[in-house]
Amino acid sequence: MSVDPRADVGWCSLDYAPPTMTDLPLPVFGAGDDPGASFSDLLRRRTPHLLPGSALPTAGGDATPHSPLGIPHGTTIVTIRCRDGVLMAGDRRATEGHTIASRAMDKVFPADAHSVVGIAGAAGPAMEMVRLFATELEHYEKVSGGPLSLEGKANKLSQMIRANLPAAFQGLVVVPLFCGYDRRQERGRVFRYDITGGRYEEADYATTGSGGVHARNWIKAFWRAELDRDAVIDLSLASLFQAADEDSATGGPDLIRRIYPSVVIVTADGIATVPEEELAERASRLVDTPALGGPRRVQAETEPSRAPDGAGVTTEVPR
Repeated sequence: MSVDPRADVGWCSLDYAPPTMTDLPLPVFGAGDDPGASFSDLLRRRTPHLLPGSALPTAGGDATPHSPLGIPHGTTIVTIRCRDGVLMAGDRRATEGHTIASRAMDKVFPADAHSVVGIAGAAGPAMEMVRLFATELEHYEKVSGGPLSLEGKANKLSQMIRANLPAAFQGLVVVPLFCGYDRRQERGRVFRYDITGGRYEEADYATTGSGGVHARNWIKAFWRAELDRDAVIDLSLASLFQAADEDSATGGPDLIRRIYPSVVIVTADGIATVPEEELAERASRLVDTPALGGPRRVQAETEPSRAPDGAGVTTEVPR
């Protein structure tokens, strides 16, 4: 006897029944065709057209290197080790050439329960890569019965960036940052990449994107190993503020529109997103406090300064 799956949904008036496992087509694998622990390899064998960048011309075809201005690009991402783990923060601005495409784009995404990836570069391919990366890690855990090591996750992301190299030659560059809490070593770890998939572990912090060099200089000046949660959040906000001050493609805290950077902290307990209310309070304090990296306001008070010749003539100079 067949059972109508809508029969027990008395509270729902819509004529819709969610698909069950028996309704979904499942792939059939023959003997010797084990799907394996890699979801990317499975896609490559069964449905290669679903892989990121598969619709682009190949290097041997009519591909011509160029940098399309009509594609939104994400900009600045920072990741910083702290006492209890590691933090990743990203600004919210996306640009199309010299135009602001979005003021509130999210660029920091959980990869699994103890790792985070932040995107910079062509936004569409980058987000597609992040989704595939998260699915890859979930697939591996289900097939293997346990999570991939943090080192293995970093290596897998490196392979995916390398697979994007033909698209990168056409201007669709994706350069993410990756960080996570290594439960084996009991500490936070930070990884950066280049467009060829080269993977480099940084000791304490890393940045990427158009404003990365400015953010990195600020972090380098104020980072220390014993940073607690409050201190590392303030440092990340200040570094993005400084990057936005120098780089037009980076968006700092926007107190008027109430748009603040995305900030995520990874510890042994998992991933915690810093609430927007807390970011608003910290950003307001940052703007009003030069010592935290906010703008230095010109003071009205002046103080006398003796002339170089020592003749007793004084001039008034700003404090």
